[in-house]
Amino acid sequence: MSAIIHRRDSCRLCGSRDVELVFQLAPSPIGDAYVTADQRDVPQPLFPIDLFLCRACGLAQLLDVVAPEVLYGDYIYVTASSLGLGEHFRGYAEQVWGTIRPPRGALVVDIGSNDGTLLKCFGKLGMRTLGVEPAEHIARAATAAGAETIAGFFTPDLARRIHEQHGPAHVVTANNVFANVDDLESMTAGIRDLLAPDGVFVCESYYVADVVKNMVFDFVYHEHISSFAVTPLHAFFERMGMRLLDVVHVPTKGGSLRYTVGLADGPRQPTRAVAALLEEERRTGVCEPRTFRDFAARIDALRHGTREILSGLKASGQSVAGFGASITGTTLIYHFGLGEFLDYMVDDNPAKQGRLSPGLHLPVHAASALYERKPDATVILAWRYADPIIRNHQAYLRAGGRFIVPVPDVRVVASD
Repeated sequence: MSAIIHRRDSCRLCGSRDVELVFQLAPSPIGDAYVTADQRDVPQPLFPIDLFLCRACGLAQLLDVVAPEVLYGDYIYVTASSLGLGEHFRGYAEQVWGTIRPPRGALVVDIGSNDGTLLKCFGKLGMRTLGVEPAEHIARAATAAGAETIAGFFTPDLARRIHEQHGPAHVVTANNVFANVDDLESMTAGIRDLLAPDGVFVCESYYVADVVKNMVFDFVYHEHISSFAVTPLHAFFERMGMRLLDVVHVPTKGGSLRYTVGLADGPRQPTRAVAALLEEERRTGVCEPRTFRDFAARIDALRHGTREILSGLKASGQSVAGFGASITGTTLIYHFGLGEFLDYMVDDNPAKQGRLSPGLHLPVHAASALYERKPDATVILAWRYADPIIRNHQAYLRAGGRFIVPVPDVRVVASD
C-alpha cells in the first residue's frame, strides 16, 4: 500500500508543518474507478479523505496523496460528458483571448487537456494548440480528433522540450488540474519557464469559499488534494517569481475562480479584483479553522436527514436508486453511508453504463432504468444538476416515483 499512497507532513504550498485536521470525510475507493463486471470480486481499497488547514499560509489540503498512476492510468472521465462544460470552455477561450490579445498563431498549451475540448476552442480563434494529458488512451483519442496531445505528466523537462520544439507559450492553461498536483513548485517552475515574457498562466479551480458556502463537500476527494483560496496562492506565486494578475469568479464545479498569472518581471499589472478578494477572505475568515468546523457540522446534519428518510423507505420495503455515477457521487455515497440503501445507480454517460460503482459494485444502468425498473425513490447524487434532472424526468414523477435531493437542503420531490 505504501507505493500507492503516502502522507505528507508539511503544506505543499509553503512547507509549514503547522497543519490542523479540520474536516474528516469517510474513506472511499478512488472515486471514478467504476469497474467492469469481470472485476466484481476484486476488492478496491479505501483511502482517507482528511482535509487539513495550513495555519501558516491558509491552504486547505489533503496530506494523503494517492499515486497519480493509480488515479489517472485508467481514467474514463471526458470533458464532453459534463453538462454545459463545452459551452463554458468556449466562453473561457474567448475571455482569455479578448483579455490577453495574443498574436495570431501564438501557442496555447493546456495541461490536463483531456479530450481537447478547450484546445479546439482556442484553435478556432487562430491559435496554435498543444495538449498534455496523462491518460494515454484519452490523449490518443484527442490527437486523432484533431487536438495534438502529448501523453504524459507535465514536468519541467517536458516544458523545456515543448519550448524547444514549439517555441514559448503565450497562454498556458490548467483547468481543474492545479488542485490535483502534489509537487506544485516543480509544475509552476515548468510553466514559468515555458511562458513568453508577456505570456500568462490561466488556472481555473474550484474555490474553497464556495465549497463552504454552497455545501459542495463532495468536491473534496482523492484527486483534489488542494482546495484553493486567493490568499495562499497569491503568496505562493510571488515566491515562485510570478504575479497574480486577475481573479474571475465563474459558476462551474459549484463555484470556481479563474486565476491569471504572469511573470513577476513581465509587463502586465494586477487588476483591482485581486486586492478585493484578498480583503474579502481576510474579513470572512475563509482560511481559519472555525470556518471548516462549522461546515463539517452542517454536512453532518444533511447526512443525518438523508439517512433518516432512506431508512424509512427501506424499512417499508421500497426500492431506491441513485442518479449520477460520478467521482463526487462516490464521495457522497461513502460519507453519507448510502451504500446500504441503494439498489443500483443510473447515469446518462454511456461510459459508465454497464459498469459497477467503486467499492460497493452497484450496477450502473442508463437513465431509462427509471422507467423500466421503476424505483420507488431515486437519490440525486449529482445534486448540483438536480433541477435539470428533475425537469427531464417528469414522467418518472408522474408514474409515482420520488426524487430525494440530499444537498444543500434535504428535500423530497414528488409529482404532487
